[in-house]
Amino acid sequence: MAQLTTSDLLAQTERLGIAHAAGPEGGATIERVDVSTLADLPGLTAGTLAVVAGDDPPAPYLVDVALRQASARGLAGLVMPAGFTATETATVLALRGGVPVLVSLAAPAPDLAVAIDRVISGGAAESMTRAAFAVEKATQAAAAGEGDAVAAILDAAGTALGVRVSVREDLATSWTDADAVFAGEVPIGRLVAETSDPAATVALPVVASLVSRAMQRHLQDRFAPNQSRADLIVELILAEAGRVDGFVAPAARLGLPLQLSHAVAWMRPQHRTDPGLRAPRFVEAALELFTLQLIEDRPELWHIAFLQDDVLVVSSEDHGAGDHQRRLRDVVSRVQAQARRLIGDDWTYTVGLGTPQTGAAGLRQSAAEARVAADSAIAGGRLDAIELTDVTGLRRLLLDFYASPVSRNLLDDILHPLDVLGPEKATTAVRTLLSYLGHRHSLARAGRELNLHPNAVGYRIRRARELLGVDLDDPDTRFAVELACRVRLLGSGR
Repeated sequence: MAQLTTSDLLAQTERLGIAHAAGPEGGATIERVDVSTLADLPGLTAGTLAVVAGDDPPAPYLVDVALRQASARGLAGLVMPAGFTATETATVLALRGGVPVLVSLAAPAPDLAVAIDRVISGGAAESMTRAAFAVEKATQAAAAGEGDAVAAILDAAGTALGVRVSVREDLATSWTDADAVFAGEVPIGRLVAETSDPAATVALPVVASLVSRAMQRHLQDRFAPNQSRADLIVELILAEAGRVDGFVAPAARLGLPLQLSHAVAWMRPQHRTDPGLRAPRFVEAALELFTLQLIEDRPELWHIAFLQDDVLVVSSEDHGAGDHQRRLRDVVSRVQAQARRLIGDDWTYTVGLGTPQTGAAGLRQSAAEARVAADSAIAGGRLDAIELTDVTGLRRLLLDFYASPVSRNLLDDILHPLDVLGPEKATTAVRTLLSYLGHRHSLARAGRELNLHPNAVGYRIRRARELLGVDLDDPDTRFAVELACRVRLLGSGR
């Protein structure tokens, strides 16, 4: 049997329907509970909590006598019927005699006695009753929808249980865990009770589900406009160049001022041992939530978008703002670190940073720069790096070609016959062609660059000529093939 006093009962006043009326709030340990008339109090044993029978409060003089008898018998306290108010004399006698006086708020004496007896006895029945009450109160708090719904649910459940409950962050939480708290598909943590309690064990799974739904609803209301703009950004990046102007009006309606200066970070995940493996699905949602919370209070306009497994972070601000790219790097480095924490050491997140560019076409240009920078870092073995765009070399000039799907497709058509060799051999052929053309058809110098015998270079070039069916001695053709090789290698990435 649990060792309880009236102070423990008062901690559950809402569930039991009782209130403190007079005397100390915590008296002697309650050994038992009994329904009794005031006249029968002398026959009760010490440690008994007497629930006074009757529907009406007793007369004040009878209460004074009862308090003296309860003090003399060592009773644990008195519970008066609904409507009782302690007189000044009764208040003094209760304090002097150390007799806690409670009052029922509504329940009849027999029903109240049974409820209190369950609390005193403990066991499965009391735990289930308290758990059901906690679920009821948490549900009411969730339905109210006022202020911070999550805090209201936790407070209501904790008050009903008599045990403080809270969300403990744990990104490794599985959706199959009974106490798991998720915001959509994003693991937040676990719902835990401050102390071990059977009623809490029963109630927490239901309360955790309420908290999860409240979090998801709050995040949808909070970030829905940002997510809609992110979808439009992806469409803009993938659209043909001729359709760019058509995005201005929809962007304005969503609150995305395309006339600003935009800098894009392109973050590409890759498994260390299996580059073809796709990142786990939960990472995208978790990264989105982390980033949206990270950028919420920053003065710049920020967006996070996803293109398959790739992550795009866009920073927009007035044209000419200083350190635009540095601020982008500061944010994306934290997003990159969070991605590593979420996914583990078997994965890398390589980042390319585009330069700030103005307008809708500028956003596309910065995204193309960022993508090429990330791909170049991966191709060069600089996994997990944050790569800046080369703004002075040939690559910067070629980005205009790579950013335009039409130009890129036209150039790619020139080299398309090489694809019959397979991805690896086709790339080798392109590199050989580029070296050969770059060295003005010198097999010897191309061989030194490629670490090959000139005859091997000659063989590869003959094979490429046969497949391409072009005249490499023609200046215009030679220029087109060299440009196509550079653009393909620039965007080959993985």
